Amino acid sequence: MNYQLSSHYHPGLTEAGCDEAGRGCLAGSVYAAAVILPSDYSNDQLNDSKQLTERQRYALREVIMRDAVAWAVGVVTPEEIDKINILNASILAMHRALDQLTVRPQAIIVDGNRFKPYHDLPYATIVKGDGKYLSIAAASILAKTFRDDYMNALAEEYPQYDWLSNKGYPTKKHREAIRQHGITPYHRRSFNLLGDRQLTIPFEF
Repeated sequence: MNYQLSSHYHPGLTEAGCDEAGRGCLAGSVYAAAVILPSDYSNDQLNDSKQLTERQRYALREVIMRDAVAWAVGVVTPEEIDKINILNASILAMHRALDQLTVRPQAIIVDGNRFKPYHDLPYATIVKGDGKYLSIAAASILAKTFRDDYMNALAEEYPQYDWLSNKGYPTKKHREAIRQHGITPYHRRSFNLLGDRQLTIPFEF
């Protein structure tokens, strides 16, 4: 249990928490979520998604979707990541999530230390915010679980890359599969796919 997460950074404002998942992956889209929780919301189970088990994350996803004032998920594809880089793609995914909220927030809080203004709304970047604020923790859980669903579906199409286990992250088995089989349409060509400073892979898919 975690009793330390705060409800709001901007008191009295309708605040959306944002976080992303998949930034460090070699394959797949980057996902982000935006979540607005009730002003008096409390849930001592909510925490940074990385601190939770898979079962806990999926159970909490249902709670978040039920309890949130509004929530949404934004996606940026591997092709877009290669064009604009992963930092810009992560921020764009958050903006796309915010675009889809059915309630307009009055302020935004974001996990990490980088963000770009979203319309005219005040925002704060909070390092390790997913372990400090409920709405960011909720966003981290939604982004992680919806991205995991996506990677699990891709794993059925490309089982040799072990995406069921690594979710696209640069594990030894994933990189060995790239060496052996080449890349898929879902790999990020601008990334160091083989881990040896070779940024582009001379394989066709």
